Amino acid sequence: MARSYNIFVMVKQVPDQGSKAGINPDGTIDRARAKRMLNPFDRYALQAALHVKKKYGGIVTAISMGPPPAVEILLEALEHGVDRGFLLSDRRLAASDTLATAYALFKVINYVGKFDFIFCGLQTTDGDTAQVGPQLAERLGLPQVTYCEDFSIENEKLHARRIIEGGFQKVVVEPPVLVTVANSYHPLEYKSFAGTYRVQQLQRNPEELGKFIKTIDLDLVGADIERCGLKGSPTIVAATEKVGEIGGSCAIHQGHSPEELVQELMKSSNISDYLVAS
Repeated sequence: MARSYNIFVMVKQVPDQGSKAGINPDGTIDRARAKRMLNPFDRYALQAALHVKKKYGGIVTAISMGPPPAVEILLEALEHGVDRGFLLSDRRLAASDTLATAYALFKVINYVGKFDFIFCGLQTTDGDTAQVGPQLAERLGLPQVTYCEDFSIENEKLHARRIIEGGFQKVVVEPPVLVTVANSYHPLEYKSFAGTYRVQQLQRNPEELGKFIKTIDLDLVGADIERCGLKGSPTIVAATEKVGEIGGSCAIHQGHSPEELVQELMKSSNISDYLVAS
């Protein structure tokens, strides 16, 4: 009989990169004004989790931490085929750095239950630290496979290919294991019509939706408040500045012979002056 895996995928809602987000007086991003989106790196982790479900069997649980609107990405995950979702939402989590975030998510995972795989995005577009996944693995006492760009499950072991400097490394790990998925992995497949319709129906019935997506707080997961949010964050942001738009000029040369293109390039970039000076 084939084994059914318990698969967790960590997802985060981040400011939409295409929108303009202001800066609060304390230097943090004004997330209330910014449009929101699923962290692009987490799309690869979501695809990895769904791949295990479809090919090897199992249940996928999406876990997120953020303000109440972050439930949007859990709904999106359900549309893609995730089975259930948990949102840790608590005002006391505000200003959490990677250490405090990893601790809070560690408590959520212990609350949710047993797992075989935890998939995380490589990093987030609003932090770019790539630290939460590895820190979470350390707290859970798990082996970790970082920068994973492909994998298979053979004889109930994970056979992974991970990116390293100058090439790749193949590793074999027995679950439970945490995997951070590189953006060279397979892109997230489109939502299914059935999945989208199902979520639409659930949204019309909050009581039924509550069976699939649960919002929890720090008290429920038994977290130490002193280790969460600003109190539990040793990282200090000295200042945040909004950099002005970087402008520049661009010239496109096409429709001529290679010799003419070279001449145009030399004229437009002053390369000829450099060559003469050299």
